[in-house]
Amino acid sequence: MRVAIGLVVCMLMAVVPTAAAQYDPSQTPMWPGDPIDSHVHMTWAALTLEVNDWADENPDIVDLTSAGKSELGRDLWVVRLSDWSMETKANGSAKEIVYIDGGHHGNEYLGTALAWLSAKWYINGWNEGNEEAVEVLQNNELHVLIMLNPDGNDIDTRWNINQVDLNRNYDHYWNTCPTTQPGSSAFSEAETAANAAYIDANVVDADLYVTMHTGVWIILYPWGKWPEQPPDWELFWSIRDTVNAGISDIPIQNANQGLYPNCGTSRDYGYGQMGFPTFTFETDDEQFIPGSFENINERLGEEMDVMRYLISNVWYWRARLTVQSIAMADDGITVDVVNDGQASTANASLEYRTPLGEVVWASPMFGVNATNSSTVSFSVGKDTFEDDGYWNLNYQKRVINAAIWVNETVDNATSVTMVESEEGGFLIGFGLFNPLAVILGMIGASVYARREDIE
Repeated sequence: MRVAIGLVVCMLMAVVPTAAAQYDPSQTPMWPGDPIDSHVHMTWAALTLEVNDWADENPDIVDLTSAGKSELGRDLWVVRLSDWSMETKANGSAKEIVYIDGGHHGNEYLGTALAWLSAKWYINGWNEGNEEAVEVLQNNELHVLIMLNPDGNDIDTRWNINQVDLNRNYDHYWNTCPTTQPGSSAFSEAETAANAAYIDANVVDADLYVTMHTGVWIILYPWGKWPEQPPDWELFWSIRDTVNAGISDIPIQNANQGLYPNCGTSRDYGYGQMGFPTFTFETDDEQFIPGSFENINERLGEEMDVMRYLISNVWYWRARLTVQSIAMADDGITVDVVNDGQASTANASLEYRTPLGEVVWASPMFGVNATNSSTVSFSVGKDTFEDDGYWNLNYQKRVINAAIWVNETVDNATSVTMVESEEGGFLIGFGLFNPLAVILGMIGASVYARREDIE
């Protein structure tokens, strides 16, 4: 039970990272919590007032909703941040989606504070004209559920009101590790059921999910159940190496090895069931002590540097394939594919379709590693391809089986090439109907004739 000591936290005066030199945090309002029993405690009521003020004062970027109710009927507030004047990015492509939640455990106040700050930093930055914050909100949607366990928060306990550990209550190998109080079944609790339902309804395309906790200063990625590395270890290791090389020396490890075996977690559910790249961000447990007036920006400044890196670079946390060329010969095609993302894909396939979308031919599956280019060849007669058809590329965003599939039409204007056939002369990669292909064909023929003259 908490004992009030009559102290409040001072105004937030952030130390601004060099990368955000334009950002003036002097307007940051007070963190709505008091240092109580070695914690900084923000009640659900204080949070409710705070996030509603955000929405009222910043309607251009803040959309407030509730993911559902706690067991005691408290709203689970989700702060949705983006430049809502733009439905898409400026180039017309879909915005990337980031999902963040905090407060699974009611007594882990710094984890809740980090979720709060992850929203507040971008609100302040937008209002101050900070280039990083503006760019993030123009190109992304941030969904931040700050306090998932308001009932446990307000009575200073790890559990929810039913004495269940919410971070052992998810439907991913539920109750198959040594654990305590996982609930009567997966999603038996209102809070976890609401969180999963919100994810499934609103952020199924997310390319980053971070769940925030307090305990040991570490960032954990899947799996918690097994010590083996996850299928997308390449992505997780790349992020680890970049963070540790220039942002923070916080350990970043597989959860089973870095902490202890744990099952039914939101992290492993997000990765194993939804296919997101997921992290558990554990702040250290040296929470504010009575009499401390260290502000949140300073206390969690290094953690926010890591979060800003993860959010600013979310575009890269998946496979992003681009077909550079499709070269056709009499008995087959050769395809050059580039992956601009930092996740591999194991099951890409190239299709040729009629103008009505009917699949005429599909290649065998092939893989493309992260930040890599691949050349793959397939045996197929060139007569298979009609002049007025088009190419389509299918692949999963990541290696994990749960990852979402991408279905993209190959851009004719950038993917046409020509190769010399065995009989001599050139073949158009595809689409003689394409004006660019005709121009390239004329240029290629001219170069070839000149080469013949020289030889």
